[in-house]
Amino acid sequence: MKDLSNETFPDWILRITEEIWEGRGLAPRMKDYYGADCIVRTPMGFSRGERAMTAATFATLNEMPDRELLGEDVIWCEEEGGRLSSHRNCSVGTHRGGGLFADAGTGRRVVFRAIADCWEENGQITDEWLVRDNGAVLRQIGVDPAEWAARAVAAGRRAFNPAMDEVGPYGGRGNESEWGARYADCLSRLMGGELSVIPALWDRACHCEYPGGVAAHGWAEADRFWLPLRASFPDAEFRVHHVIGMEEAMMPPRAAVRWSLTGHHSGWGAFGVPTGAPVHVMGISHAEFGPFRGGRHRPGDWSVRREWVLIDEAAIWMQIREATG
Repeated sequence: MKDLSNETFPDWILRITEEIWEGRGLAPRMKDYYGADCIVRTPMGFSRGERAMTAATFATLNEMPDRELLGEDVIWCEEEGGRLSSHRNCSVGTHRGGGLFADAGTGRRVVFRAIADCWEENGQITDEWLVRDNGAVLRQIGVDPAEWAARAVAAGRRAFNPAMDEVGPYGGRGNESEWGARYADCLSRLMGGELSVIPALWDRACHCEYPGGVAAHGWAEADRFWLPLRASFPDAEFRVHHVIGMEEAMMPPRAAVRWSLTGHHSGWGAFGVPTGAPVHVMGISHAEFGPFRGGRHRPGDWSVRREWVLIDEAAIWMQIREATG
């Protein structure tokens, strides 16, 4: 492994992100920090190789040349042979050029989040799962995600589904922290239909950031996100793929969970009239914990005080439009 001892792993992740995007070190830095055969999965598709990553980075910078990626957190774990980071960033920039979102720039300012789960070995990223809030970008430039998806499918784009996937170099499941296990259990209970877990285990004053650039506060707003999502895909299988929990100085306990829903758009919910379309939802969530729970604090209590959830609603609409025409 390359010597990374002069900086922490989160520092390394944040530094290389800044070097690549804001430092414009695309081609040389991408070759330094990404394996030649790295695998990247996003809700928008599957790619292999550093060259594909570099091309995608060029394309995104053409759309938003002044994009800044503000690193909010890196939740990580060490495993044999390398380290896995779940890096949450908030991007700010101006939609100036044509590309994925529109044929021409709109001049509008956009703010959106992404979370990237990256496997690093020997100083290079070789396996990655990336979820970006494309719905937030589309709405801020005045485009409806469902209408955009119809045009994308008509143009031949296809969203990610598990049949596209390949086995990558990382096969770990995370670590055994109690905080990761607690948050994974919270999500499993929610997706199992136990919505009462929100007032039971979320703080009454919880602050939640949800897809579409939605900032939410309190139990009712958390329920307003999770219920319509689950209701849209009532037969979908919920799976937890990766779990990290962390405790460290100057930070609350926190967790990162990568998960999926795979089934059919067979219910009324966040995606309108049921169509029966087969759908795969790739999700990554972060949470921070605290002691309060709606004024009913007792010694030893804990609650989800802050939560960030990312899915790509545009990619979900693509799957619905592909199946329905």
